[in-house]
Amino acid sequence: MDELANPALSAWQNFYVIVGSSSTALIGVQFIVITLVAGMRIRPTADSISAFATPTVVHLASALLVSAIMSAPWRSLLPASVALMICGLGGLAYGAIVIYHARRQTHYQPVWEDWLWHALLPCGGYAALAMAAVFLRTTTQRAEFVIGAAALALLLIGIHNAWDSVTYMVVVRSQDGAERTEGSREE
Repeated sequence: MDELANPALSAWQNFYVIVGSSSTALIGVQFIVITLVAGMRIRPTADSISAFATPTVVHLASALLVSAIMSAPWRSLLPASVALMICGLGGLAYGAIVIYHARRQTHYQPVWEDWLWHALLPCGGYAALAMAAVFLRTTTQRAEFVIGAAALALLLIGIHNAWDSVTYMVVVRSQDGAERTEGSREE
């Protein structure tokens, strides 16, 4: 018979309710952001959306998924460990895809801060998640803190990147509006 799951997981329930609920709400906000992009005169390319907008939703959904995994009533820590490992490794693979799209797109030239928040930090969060999943059964308490930190990091990365997208669109939209106003004055 498998060992019973550590009762310490139940101490994390409120933490994961907060992280999961926040992630879900922010995914909804990101859909609003995409709706706003659709109304812009100069629209981003599919590659730039794949590089900057879609990853934000993926990171928020990953925080939600980690919250669900850690809140599930597992009879053993093994299935939770495997699910978290898959999530972490999948996130790392997705991070490579994001880097590919960010380098390929031509709508926006990423700066160092973009590489940090859209590539380095998410990959670090997913790597920490995968590593903590390996040690969940042997050093449960430490692994729980690393898993919690990874979930919170993905949530905070999603918040930062969503805010970054919105502020970028406001600047682009205001410049776009200024150009239209100048163009109509010249006519």
